[in-house]
Amino acid sequence: MTVHPIQKVLLLGSGALKIGQAGEFDYSGSQALKALKEEGIETVLINPNIATVQTSAGVADKIYFLPVQPKFVERVIEKERPDGILLSFGGQTALNCGVELFQSGVLEKYGVQVLGTPVQAIMDTEDRDLFVKRLDEIHIKTIESVACGSTEEVHQAAGELGFPVILRAAYALGGLGSGFCDNQEELERQAEEAFSFSDQVLVEKSLKGWKEIEYEVVCDRYGNCITVCNMENLDPLGIHTGESIVVAPSQTLSNHEYHQLRALAIKIIRHLGIVGECNVQYALDPMSDDYRVIEVNARLSRSSALASKATGYPLAFVAAKLGLGYGLFELKNAVTKTTSAFFEPALDYVVCKIPRWDLTKFPGVERMLGSSMKSVGEVMAIGRNFEEVLQKALRMTCQGMHGFVENHDLGIKDIPSALHDPTDIRVFVISKALQLGYTVEQIHQLTRIDCWFLQKLKHIVDIDFRLQEFRQIARLASDPGEEGALEYIEDPLFIEILHEAKVYGFSDFQIARALGMEEYMKMEQAVLLVRQWRKELGILPIVNQIDTLAAEYPAQTNYLYLSYP
Repeated sequence: MTVHPIQKVLLLGSGALKIGQAGEFDYSGSQALKALKEEGIETVLINPNIATVQTSAGVADKIYFLPVQPKFVERVIEKERPDGILLSFGGQTALNCGVELFQSGVLEKYGVQVLGTPVQAIMDTEDRDLFVKRLDEIHIKTIESVACGSTEEVHQAAGELGFPVILRAAYALGGLGSGFCDNQEELERQAEEAFSFSDQVLVEKSLKGWKEIEYEVVCDRYGNCITVCNMENLDPLGIHTGESIVVAPSQTLSNHEYHQLRALAIKIIRHLGIVGECNVQYALDPMSDDYRVIEVNARLSRSSALASKATGYPLAFVAAKLGLGYGLFELKNAVTKTTSAFFEPALDYVVCKIPRWDLTKFPGVERMLGSSMKSVGEVMAIGRNFEEVLQKALRMTCQGMHGFVENHDLGIKDIPSALHDPTDIRVFVISKALQLGYTVEQIHQLTRIDCWFLQKLKHIVDIDFRLQEFRQIARLASDPGEEGALEYIEDPLFIEILHEAKVYGFSDFQIARALGMEEYMKMEQAVLLVRQWRKELGILPIVNQIDTLAAEYPAQTNYLYLSYP
C-alpha cells in the first residue's frame, strides 16, 4: 500500500445552511472524515453549521464553528498547523475559499499541502475562459460563451451570440445569478443579478431543449479512471439539475451515446489532472449525437451523494483516500470488503431523484423553475422500473401526493401554458393532461421532455384507467352482506390489473381510490381491504428473496429493496 506522510488534515465544510448549499454536502464531508480516521490521521474541521453529521461529537478530532472564509481559516491553520487540506468536500464555498488561500500565499506560508485535485485544476474548471481553453486543447466541444466583467461586455456578447442566451455567474453554486434571456430587458435584469454574486459573468448560447446528462468520475494520481454512475435529467436543459427529476442510470441514451460521453468524461478528467471525484455535465442534442460540455465540478456535488447512494459506491470515502495518494487498485470496495475499488458498478435497478420545494409557504413567490435552485431538499427511490420509482419518489416528497395519479385536483385551467412553463408541479400537470387525452407528442412539443419518459408516464395513466373499470367488482367484493362477495376479486382480469398496478408503483391507497372505494367507506378501511385482497390473491413483494440475500451479503442489506415479481 502507498505510505502517506500526512499526520493532520484540515477539512473545509460547506458553510451556513441555505438553499442550494451546505446540507447536501454533509454526506461527502462526513465520509471524508471517516476515511481519514481509518488511516489514523488527526482531523480538523471548519464548519459553522451545527445541524450536520460531520460536526457531531467523535466524527472529527477538532471542530471550529467558524465561517468558511480565508481570514478565519488562516487563523485555524496558524494554530493547528495541518500537513494537508481538503477542498473538495464542502461544495463551492470550500472550493472558493481554498483558491483564495492558495492565491494569497497562505497555504505556501504555512506549508499546507492541497490533497487531491491540484488548485490549478480547480481554477481551470471554475474560470470559464480557462475551462474552454483547456478543453479546446483536446478538441472537446463546449457551449459557445463569452466571459464578461461588466454589463457593457454582457450586452456586446449577447449581440454577438444572438438571443436566446443564458447568463451564469462564475464561481457560484446552485446556479446563483443565472437565468435565460430572450431580449434586452431580461438581459439587463439578469446581468445585474449575476454581477451581485460574481465578478465574472458568462454569456452562453442557449441550448434549451437538449438532454442533460451527468457522469460521476473517479480518478487516482496514476491516471486510472472509472465512471461510477451516469444520470439523466427527465427535464431538458434549461432547468438546474438540482431542480430536475433525475434518473440513474440513463434511460434514453443509445449504447453509442453512452460510451461516447463516458470516453469523453475520462479524457477530460485525465487532461485536467483531477485526483479524486468529479462531475461532468453534458448537453446532448436529442436529434443527433452532437454534444456540449456544460461544466466540470472538480469536487463532490449533490449529484455525488445521489450517485453514492444509488450505486453503493462510497464516492467521498474513496475520493478522500485517493487524495492521500492511494491508487484505485490499492483500495478495497467498502461494501464487498473483498473486491477492488477499481470497478464500475452495474445497476439492475432504476433510481429516481425528485426535488422537494416549499414554495407554497411563501405567498407571491415565482414558481417558475430555471437555472437557479429553489428546492430545499430531495428524495430518492429505488425500484425495478421507471414507473415504480417515480411513483415512490412522488409519495416521499411529503407534499400530499400519492403518486403520479389519484391525487387531489390542482385546478390547473391553462394546461398548455402549465406544460410549457416549468414549475414545481409540472409533473402533475402532465398527469392531468394525459388523463384529459393529450397525446405524448403534444406534451413533448410543449415540454421537450423525451418521448420515452412520456410513454412511461402514459403507461401509469393507462393502468389507472383500467383499474377504474373494476369499480363495480370492488363494490360488490367490499359488501360483507353480498353472497360470495370475495369471489369477485378472483376474476382473472382483476388479478392481472392488480398485480400490474403493484409492479408499476401503485400504492394500496391509489388502488383503493381508483376503484372508487372512498365513495362508500373510509379510506383507512379501503386501504386495509385492498391489502387483504392482495394477500389472499398472493400479490406480495418478494421478501423471501430479501431474507436470503441479506443472509448471504449482510454488508449490502441496506441496498436491497422490495420488488414485485
